[in-house]
Amino acid sequence: MMIYLDNAATTFPKPEAVYQAVDQCMRGFGANPGRSGHKMALDAGRAIYKTRELLCRLFNIDNPMQVIFTSNATDSLNLALKGVLKAGDHVITTSMEHNSMIRPIMSLKEIGVEHTVVQCSETGELDPEKIRAAIQQNTKLIAMTHASNITGTLMPVAKVGKIAKEKGVLLLVDAAQTAGIYAIDVEEMQIDLLAAPGHKGLMGPQGTGILYIRDGIELRHMKEGGTGSKSESLLQPEIIPDRYESGTPNTPGIAGLGAGIEFILSTGLDNIRKHEEDLTAHMLSELKKIQGIKIYGPQDHTKQAAVISINIGEEDSSEVSYVLDKVFEVAVRSGLHCAPLAHQTIGTFEQGTVRFSIGYFNTREDIDKAIEALKKICEELVV
Repeated sequence: MMIYLDNAATTFPKPEAVYQAVDQCMRGFGANPGRSGHKMALDAGRAIYKTRELLCRLFNIDNPMQVIFTSNATDSLNLALKGVLKAGDHVITTSMEHNSMIRPIMSLKEIGVEHTVVQCSETGELDPEKIRAAIQQNTKLIAMTHASNITGTLMPVAKVGKIAKEKGVLLLVDAAQTAGIYAIDVEEMQIDLLAAPGHKGLMGPQGTGILYIRDGIELRHMKEGGTGSKSESLLQPEIIPDRYESGTPNTPGIAGLGAGIEFILSTGLDNIRKHEEDLTAHMLSELKKIQGIKIYGPQDHTKQAAVISINIGEEDSSEVSYVLDKVFEVAVRSGLHCAPLAHQTIGTFEQGTVRFSIGYFNTREDIDKAIEALKKICEELVV
């Protein structure tokens, strides 16, 4: 049986209730929400609104209408970045970002948006004072990840939020690796825009994502179309979330996402995080005993999410992951993980890394089997 350690890409398996919610929605009320007055359409609308409310509980958001549904975190980040920034603005980001953050920022150079990439340490850690020092007169936004998708390094979001508030700058946080695992309070952490995928720690299906927009922040919308509201007008409605949600939504996916969040709330964030931290600590401890393995990042389960990147000597990371899959049935991810700047930061741009990402449904036995597989690979290689 396959040992799945690629949860940083997509969590697997999902709670049983998620599968049931998707199936029930498709079979029972798979209609267009907000477009008709019949019972099935109303049930679909209620399922979507319920998920908005659950997200509010999870992230301490006041108004469910400030939660926008998207297809994934990439959609959310594009909407946030391109919706806020205009010619003459300046945005600050970090050297540990995923391409879903970096590429939109780079594309905005074409319309005259300036940017600064703040360098993180070799372990991926960020000094918040470097963010403060990078703020200019025209700085509009600080855009940063909450945890690296390569090293798991946790970023000081609350400290940066305080700096952003003091300086009158907006804060956008990419919570792809932390939502549903770590406590995120948009008020306490002073987050103005929060992007997250539904298919990772939130335990929902692929094709779901969210963007929280603080009340009073107006983004330029990226598309126009049917919303089920203000249908008499030829112009996009200004009301939210409709302004940003043109077209038929992924109702089954959003219903499944709601079930995932209910599972998180009932299980408890602390319990989920502790389980992942315990397995991360165990794996780090065992990896350090294997000669020839290099571990990247903080190497401390209190300073990183459940993401561990390694290499075996100078071996190609893709070859190692291939052997793990084909010989030992351990599923991991190798290469640059869509984060080239981060690999430059930690010194692995040429080799990439083999990434093990642990989820709530992994067990200590999974970790032990992965460790045994690595030991056998190392024994076969000259390192």
